[in-house]
Amino acid sequence: MSKVRTRFAPSPTGFMHVGNLRTALYEYLVAKSMGGSFVLRIEDTDRERYVEGAVDVIYNTMKTAGLIHDEGPDIGGEYGPYVQSERKDMYLPYAEKLIEEGKAYRCFCTKERLEQVQSSSIGAGYDRHCRDLPKEEIDSLLAQGVPYVIRQKMPIDGETKFTDAVFGEITVDNSELQDQILIKADGYPTYNFANVIDDHTMGITHVVRGSEYLSSTPKYNLLYEAFGWEIPTYIHLPLINGKNDDGTVSKLSKRHGSTGFEDLLKEGYLSEAIINYIALLGWCPKDNQEIFTLDELCKVFDISGISKSPSVFDYDKLDWFNAEYIRNMSVEEFALVADPYFTQALGDKEIDRIKLASILQQRTVKLTDIPAMIDFFGELPQYDKELFVNKKSKTNLENAPVMLKAVYDKLSALDEFNHDTIHDALISLASELEVKNGTVMWPARIAVAGKQVTPGGAIEILEILGKEESLKRIETGLSKLA
Repeated sequence: MSKVRTRFAPSPTGFMHVGNLRTALYEYLVAKSMGGSFVLRIEDTDRERYVEGAVDVIYNTMKTAGLIHDEGPDIGGEYGPYVQSERKDMYLPYAEKLIEEGKAYRCFCTKERLEQVQSSSIGAGYDRHCRDLPKEEIDSLLAQGVPYVIRQKMPIDGETKFTDAVFGEITVDNSELQDQILIKADGYPTYNFANVIDDHTMGITHVVRGSEYLSSTPKYNLLYEAFGWEIPTYIHLPLINGKNDDGTVSKLSKRHGSTGFEDLLKEGYLSEAIINYIALLGWCPKDNQEIFTLDELCKVFDISGISKSPSVFDYDKLDWFNAEYIRNMSVEEFALVADPYFTQALGDKEIDRIKLASILQQRTVKLTDIPAMIDFFGELPQYDKELFVNKKSKTNLENAPVMLKAVYDKLSALDEFNHDTIHDALISLASELEVKNGTVMWPARIAVAGKQVTPGGAIEILEILGKEESLKRIETGLSKLA
């Protein structure tokens, strides 16, 4: 068997959709799991849909996702060029070869005639009017400079069969196949034709794409057969659906949220968690393991694990993956990825960010959760004195000021202000006052945070704020309770 070669061939039309990213990932995993090569090819011949800067989006997405290609426009390779527009002169000779062999023909039909055929009772497809034109008529039309397209002569009867690695044997009646256009009137190849020529000349052995292309595959195969080329292994992937508000599912789209890779990163998801989750959208490992590094996926991935059934993009499940990845980081690693969000909430305020990370790490699901959890460290929010009332801690507006004044006095007396000294001071205070620890801790926490829900308790918050800022905030709390 020849060396496995897969290719990711995106069109530079904008952002990288989750479906495109999964295709790229599976192509990468197919190649790497079988010791093959992963090729990046840019298909940019559809100039109407071309978006400026979209090629950079492709490069950045692949790099961030860790899907490093072995050949491509930026690094070259022996099968280049790897940008379709730079290959445009190679397609016409292949189409003309098919004409010479009687497997394709020039179609001179005008746009108006084609529209008329389309709307008439003859049928929805092209009526093959130019398929058997006499040579003299063809020569005359060419001499007059009449524009034409090149169409493939498709079989009129019988069936075309092919085997897909996921969906098994597929049979299509040839009567359903139109004489497909290979070269357009402007001399550019159609998507299907260029795709086949590029895949063959680049030695691609495995073609991975969405199941929506299943019905097009006979067209590809008839081209391979017309040229006498070996047909690649097809791997069609199941659809990715999204959850609707009413609990039903439908094809994933923008209405289901951020469906682009860059959007998901902006939403606070880690690239490693996104890739891990997307790998499981349509593929099932042999055991129950769910957390995989990309290297681990390369070792265990197997085409037989790809499902025929549509998968559902579930944000709750992605949240779980993201939280797991965050918890498995070292505190230093988490502090590094969280740093931009610390700055967003706190600006240049000097706070020990490692200590901040240590109280946030186990409570963070998405990185974008961070600013709202820590904004009080930057500035004490406005709050109502009713926050000091807490049944569980047995605090009320009568005992809260007493507790808070005692906390202030105890902390003021500390020479060293760290977790252990703060902890010992407040625990001993509760013992001295013969109250529950919470009866001391709750008023302290409200005074320094100004909110009920915080990523850490009173001791952690006091330590991070430091002695001066903590006492200043407790004074504010006492004035509210006065």
